[in-house]
Amino acid sequence: MKRRHILVVSLVQILVMLSFTVAQAGFLGDLGKKLGLSDTQSSNLDDSTIIKGLKEALATGTSRAVKSVAKTDGYFGNDLIKIPIPEKISSVTNLLGRFGFQPQVDEFVLSMNRAAEKAAPKAAEYFVSALREMTFDDARKILQGGNTAATEYFKEKTGEKIFSAFKPVVASSMQDVGVTRHYNRMTDKLKSIPFAGATAGSLDLDNYVTTKAVDGLFVMLGEEEKKIRTDPAARGTELLRKVFGK
Repeated sequence: MKRRHILVVSLVQILVMLSFTVAQAGFLGDLGKKLGLSDTQSSNLDDSTIIKGLKEALATGTSRAVKSVAKTDGYFGNDLIKIPIPEKISSVTNLLGRFGFQPQVDEFVLSMNRAAEKAAPKAAEYFVSALREMTFDDARKILQGGNTAATEYFKEKTGEKIFSAFKPVVASSMQDVGVTRHYNRMTDKLKSIPFAGATAGSLDLDNYVTTKAVDGLFVMLGEEEKKIRTDPAARGTELLRKVFGK
């Protein structure tokens, strides 16, 4: 009886181990498929290699996203993320434009975008930190998610930190590039318009520009992530080509 009991326990242990091995193999296969790997490629890559490849892909994507917005016209020259006139004062700027003050309005828009471009490099360190802290479970969710799953991960982990880091830089940059000066010059023109009756009111420009700058950064990160997932030409390193397939 005792011998039979030991035999049953041993069989159960073996079955559990086999189930775990099969499940792990199946999971790695699923990860491989998510990365565009064939069954043969998946079997030749262990989980650490796949995750390393994912992290390298995300490091590449975040770096490209930051560089794309941090350059001159990174925001201003990109219709996807260009910072527009705040809706709160759009009626005022439309009125100014009709009365010949469009150049002042244009200067104001340009100055907001220049401030965002100067703040953008601050994001890089937070993306690096989020990558360093990424767990295997985080990576699995990203791999099994949609085309912008990694972007959503970064937004959750870094969004508030990046906003806090951007805001003082944006405020300083706005002074440097004259956002407030252009804003005041623009609104002062209202006084020369007879019966205008419109006022710019109070507007937290620092908060507005910072919010739009952070939103734009994540838009571009999402675009970079889509490229890496779908476009072989966007996979610049040997490890990325190995993990994502040619």
